Amino acid sequence: MNLDSKTAGMGGESRMDAGKRKLLERIEADRALLIDYLRDFIRCASPNPPGDTLKAAAHVRKLLDAHGVDYRIIAPNEVMPNIVASFEGGKPGRHLALNGHIDVFPVGDGNGWTRDPWGAELIDGKIYGRGACDMKCGTTASIFAFLYLREMRAELHGRLTLSAVSDEETFGPWGARYLYENHPEVFGDCCLNGEPTSMDTFRFGEKGPLWLRFTVRTHGAHGAYVHRSKSATVIATEIIGDLMKLSDLTPPEAGNLASALDAAAETVDRAWGAGAARNVRRVTVNPGLLKGGAKVNLVAAECSFEVDIRLPNGFDDRHVRAKVNEIVARHPEASYEVIVYNPPSWSPPDTEMAEHVRANAKALSGIEPIPVISLGGTDARLWRYKEIPAIVYGPSPIEMGGVDEFVAVEEFLHIVRTHVCSAYDYMSRAK
Repeated sequence: MNLDSKTAGMGGESRMDAGKRKLLERIEADRALLIDYLRDFIRCASPNPPGDTLKAAAHVRKLLDAHGVDYRIIAPNEVMPNIVASFEGGKPGRHLALNGHIDVFPVGDGNGWTRDPWGAELIDGKIYGRGACDMKCGTTASIFAFLYLREMRAELHGRLTLSAVSDEETFGPWGARYLYENHPEVFGDCCLNGEPTSMDTFRFGEKGPLWLRFTVRTHGAHGAYVHRSKSATVIATEIIGDLMKLSDLTPPEAGNLASALDAAAETVDRAWGAGAARNVRRVTVNPGLLKGGAKVNLVAAECSFEVDIRLPNGFDDRHVRAKVNEIVARHPEASYEVIVYNPPSWSPPDTEMAEHVRANAKALSGIEPIPVISLGGTDARLWRYKEIPAIVYGPSPIEMGGVDEFVAVEEFLHIVRTHVCSAYDYMSRAK
């Protein structure tokens, strides 16, 4: 990397903060180390489910130990540890939280992969493997931002906390949710998170997942005697059809939220695929799991299915569940339960950290990211629930959760630089 060209946009060499220049030079010197660390991190398989992250946590702990960092292990589930480290700057100021998770999506039997899901192969400038972009890239950026700033802590204001957590992929209770409920000292005054976004966007909010499990039970009958019993599978398909109409609901939008979403629409469709911008602003319904019947020549006596509903900002579960209750009331054979609910969340798109990320990303890459609402969920929502600004900026999400997941090396290094510089900017002033 030509450091002078990358930093010219930050005010030029003569005016650029010496501390930031020092950090960028350090990242460049550590280029091989950073790449090797991420690759070894990916090789520490941590699929969730089942959720055992001990190997990945040991990888993080080994680096912190090598740097003499004091940290806590908070593990309400012994195989899903959360690693929390903090330091105080030399001057009074605010408390910045860096957050990332160490669990990843499962790969099943690996069918469809052309690369070893846990091999972290480096091919044509890309690192392949489960968790490469979601989110061991972003978590690595958080870890090294913490380490680099810790070395110059005497010059900084306030406090910096790193939380590398487990149990994010299933919205489970053993990771950041546990910290949210039991360790408020971790959350601070602002959060920076490295979940995937693409270099074109940063996230200031996200939709809320509402996962429902439905059960339909009927008497059942021989398949030739359809007059003897209603079919549980037919009732299930009727309910699913009605649930799909939830997408027609129109949520209210605050004025500044609507303006930000209007401005981001073209970029969102380009980054995440055509139709993404529309889905950010509406209820979406995905009946992701369906199981019913015992045999083709039997009228099904039981059917169960699970539905992933995503709520835009402006709605909460009361709006949707009222409609769901109306649908289920038309089918006395059916009942449902809530599996997961996390309300949608957003921080103002022009907070201080948002401006730091935007300015640094543009200066380092030439691309000024646009503020967007996320289709998927992240642990950053938990900061927003506490009315703490939370900004997410990470690599491209296009292959996350899919076969041959990867992160481009240069994109990874860009995320590291942007996180380090943005955290530094935040801690360079008292308030």
